[in-house]
Amino acid sequence: MENFEKTRFVFTPARIGRVAFLLLALGLVIAAPLRGRAQEWNPQRLGEPLLRDPIWVYNDWSAYDELSDRIPLTEELAMRELAQIVRLQKFGVHFDYYMMDAFWFDPDGAYRQWRKPNWPNGPAQWIAECRKNGILPGLWFSTNTLVKINAAPQWQDSLNKNKGSMSFYEGGFLPDFMTVLQYWYDRGIRMFKFDFVDFAAATPPSENTETPQEISGRNQNAFREALLKFRQKNPDVILEGFNGFGGDVESTDLPLPFQHPVDLRWLEVFDALYSGDPRPSDVPEMNFWRSMDIYSDHMVRQYERSFLPLERIDSTAFMIGNTGTIYYRKTNAWQGMLLLMVARGGWINTIHGNLEFLDDQQARWFAKVQSMYAPLQAMGRTKTFGGTPGEVKPYGFGSFDTQGAVFTVVNPGQTVEEIEMPQLSRVQQPLSSGRILFRDAGFKPILSGNKITLGPGQMAAVGFGTYANAKHDLGIQEDVRIPLSIRPVAAQFQSADSNAVLATIPPPAEGDLRIILQQRGKDGRLMRSWPGGPPDGVHVGKVLVLQATQGGKSIRIEINYDKLIWSGLSWAVGEIRHAAMHAGEPITIRCSSTEKNSVTLDCKIYAVQY
Repeated sequence: MENFEKTRFVFTPARIGRVAFLLLALGLVIAAPLRGRAQEWNPQRLGEPLLRDPIWVYNDWSAYDELSDRIPLTEELAMRELAQIVRLQKFGVHFDYYMMDAFWFDPDGAYRQWRKPNWPNGPAQWIAECRKNGILPGLWFSTNTLVKINAAPQWQDSLNKNKGSMSFYEGGFLPDFMTVLQYWYDRGIRMFKFDFVDFAAATPPSENTETPQEISGRNQNAFREALLKFRQKNPDVILEGFNGFGGDVESTDLPLPFQHPVDLRWLEVFDALYSGDPRPSDVPEMNFWRSMDIYSDHMVRQYERSFLPLERIDSTAFMIGNTGTIYYRKTNAWQGMLLLMVARGGWINTIHGNLEFLDDQQARWFAKVQSMYAPLQAMGRTKTFGGTPGEVKPYGFGSFDTQGAVFTVVNPGQTVEEIEMPQLSRVQQPLSSGRILFRDAGFKPILSGNKITLGPGQMAAVGFGTYANAKHDLGIQEDVRIPLSIRPVAAQFQSADSNAVLATIPPPAEGDLRIILQQRGKDGRLMRSWPGGPPDGVHVGKVLVLQATQGGKSIRIEINYDKLIWSGLSWAVGEIRHAAMHAGEPITIRCSSTEKNSVTLDCKIYAVQY
């Protein structure tokens, strides 16, 4: 092979086999035998299943929110975001699909009519403008559950007893639903998102005569077979499964195997399955958004350990906007969120929310990340390494191709930690002469060979080979600041009142105090409090409470977890600035929960310096 570029290479069958083996070892795919000259990439010549190449999807959810907020989906909003896609394209940002998310439909239209007055003229203009700009449109469905839609007459004989969902294997629902999908495919829709599926749905007679396992099995088989036929008729369609297709996504403190296992036969029909809507993990972080990064990292790892290929997992982690579904995040820590999304290796890269929140300079940064990862996703491989995110051990994702590698690493703990970036393949070149491409502000990671030292709660990206080049530098994420140093402070917490503990400590000679509370239920597992999500819920800071006094007076504790959180929270983190404390006078820290039932509160204190 050393003379490959110097001589004319004759492709004998034996040589084709050897070349194919080497390319496959490097994560590349030969689409078709070479016969004298290179052939163009042709998706129709590639094997099933399913996606032929990584894709980028824009989804307008979180620009609006009709579940945990009151911002409706309208044609004006949808077209505004389409105009933003066109704007971003000028800076090199690439999108393949535009997914119209939940509640586009008329409640009485059986998924055939769009909701008025929000869409007075229907979707024709949106579909036409998408295609005019090289974007393929997609639609969301609540599958067989009645979420903001009423049962059509042809669905009535499929309804379950409480009339909230329909059986797939009984009555007229499934045949009509498949007709609906074909109806929209024929009008230009090329991607379908299936959410809120209920495989326990059965008509009252079946509920009385069949076991839950029989009902679930028959439902899944019926829907899967129908989707297979739909794919065969429409081979260019993209199908994705969301809530209800397996997995436990409520917490990062749940063991494997999943209580609700993923049936891998869904990979026969879905291009990808999602791994949970973004939410805080059960790993406490001073920066709330980093805890959300850790949630998505953890869930991707859990699905991978349940035997889903990384390419087939949509982490659904990137959402910007000012709605309750993302805790009014806006663009906080958006760079790390984007970089981790592509680093996880999924082939459906979904961008949610208000694209107008990204200015021109941010658009250029976005495009740079896309272009760097384009060969890594399409022609390379991604592998996971390190510990489990939810178990608070350093971890990472490594992507490599024939030219080099990019490692994205995270230290979720409250200590400075070193993590080794392993060789990802035995045919990969040894890792040396790397370059830190991206990091959080504050603590400066230390790179030594294939090892990197990170501060508490820090993420970084490291390039090797061709990626260890200044042209790939992505800068510093200034809105995530990591302490320069951290050390535990000895503190004996004692029970005070019901669900409250106290500790008294001397103030540190220098630096700030970080207080961490974690809440556990009677089973010993981390337990989330659910005071109610937006818009009418209660801020979680009123349930998980941190307080400090010195000399009988309250001291201000800086926090950023005090949000309306629809998904619940099991922890609280806050910091007392050094300037707020008086030397030589003890400080009393009180951690408490307003949960009605008895809980265990684990509290720790650290001294940090920025």
